[in-house]
Amino acid sequence: MAPMKIERISVFQVDLPLHEGSYNWSGGKSVSVFDSTIVRVETDAGVTGFGEVCPLGPFYLPAYAKGARAGIGELAPHLVGQDPTQLDKLNRLMDAALKGHPYAKSAIDIACWDILGQVCGLPICTLLGGRYGEDFVLYRAISQQTPDQMAAKVADYRDEGYRRFQLKVGGDPDTDIERIQVVADELEPGDVLIADANTGWLKHDAARVVRAVNDVDVYIEQPCDSYEECLSIRRRTSHPFVLDESIDSIEALLRGQADDAMDAVNIKISKLGGLTRARQVRDLCVSVGLAMTIEDSWGGDITTAAIAHLAHSTPTDLLFTSTDFNSYVTVSTAKGAPQRKKGRMAAPTAPGLGISPRMKVLGEPVAVWGGES
Repeated sequence: MAPMKIERISVFQVDLPLHEGSYNWSGGKSVSVFDSTIVRVETDAGVTGFGEVCPLGPFYLPAYAKGARAGIGELAPHLVGQDPTQLDKLNRLMDAALKGHPYAKSAIDIACWDILGQVCGLPICTLLGGRYGEDFVLYRAISQQTPDQMAAKVADYRDEGYRRFQLKVGGDPDTDIERIQVVADELEPGDVLIADANTGWLKHDAARVVRAVNDVDVYIEQPCDSYEECLSIRRRTSHPFVLDESIDSIEALLRGQADDAMDAVNIKISKLGGLTRARQVRDLCVSVGLAMTIEDSWGGDITTAAIAHLAHSTPTDLLFTSTDFNSYVTVSTAKGAPQRKKGRMAAPTAPGLGISPRMKVLGEPVAVWGGES
């Protein structure tokens, strides 16, 4: 059988407005409409794969929507004619063609996993190691508002089935202390609370907060900007500790594990460059017994499907939680995408991602490489 070749790569841009109007987190950052980039990879065998990358605005991670599309433009000419099913080889080629900028590679990598699954006749979940259980647990992010407004959201989200709540803090320390305390008062047995500062506290502010909430059952997530600052706070508190933004590579994970810097990590697919790299980090975490949140920066149906496949193929006892971004936004970009049911989700069972993009929603591509446009 002759090797399959990439024949054409197309890029689409889709706006994803939020049901709740805006999403707010540390430092006064806020987004109301997410700028998502969807990639279509077509092959000479007639098999087509899709991927998505959606940065959380230009002021969160070193990533932004126009940069994703520009990066794909740098990569695409090198990939036309390559075999999309040889994922490790393809990733080495992308790394040689474009140093860094992993988020720009993520949607291409996901689309090629989609192709591989279709060629094998298997869902990506199976190719990533196998499906654990019938479904997996989700968290709900509570967008930053006043303490009372955030506390009021807990009952509503619990009615939707969520039992894990990620509280967006990282602002004024006195207000954040109140946020954590009043939201904790709304919890019921079995609920889990994560106070996610998204790098927003200075070290002295973080030290005040963790001391003030010492008697609250809460996880502390990424309190400060740098790894060193977070490690300092980790050593001052008995709270279970999560690192997110600092874990952006295998090297960062190995350093954190050696330093006992965290009890859990947040694996964002695009932050690492796609499913291939995220799987490597996931598997290392499994080997050392480190719990994980599996997610991405943001996205719609296609990103949610990719997250679901990686999360559902992660051992249940090591999957701290995951997310359902497509339930936050008002636009559906694909049929067959996984949907939340009572605070839980399952990966699709059809081959590849198991989704069918809504081409009328995607519209015309904003750029095409290879083949006839």
